[in-house]
Amino acid sequence: QVQLVESGGGLVQPGGSLRLSCAASGFTFSRYAMSWYRQTPGKERELVAVITVGGGSTNYADSVKGRFTISRDIAKNTVYLQMNSLKPEDTAVYYCNARGFREVWGQGTQVTVSS
Repeated sequence: QVQLVESGGGLVQPGGSLRLSCAASGFTFSRYAMSWYRQTPGKERELVAVITVGGGSTNYADSVKGRFTISRDIAKNTVYLQMNSLKPEDTAVYYCNARGFREVWGQGTQVTVSS
């Protein structure tokens, strides 16, 4: 079964950190570019970060540059999003995406940044 399963979301205070994980199964993870998106009610899904097939290149939305880091572990079929210095405006549902021969989406994990 082709799927992505996110975990690691939750409630955190402003300035805090969270690490999201996305476990892939059912497809050849190493051949897919991986991304994290986020979405808030009434808004379109926004690309947050992307990492290439080999992991040698990453790209970030301007709003998260210097605070978020995307990485991948080929051996564990997992992509991560380390989020530091979190702000209330980072509150959203975060989705994992795989793009290659096909496109796969995870179910999303809620991140809430609030005091």
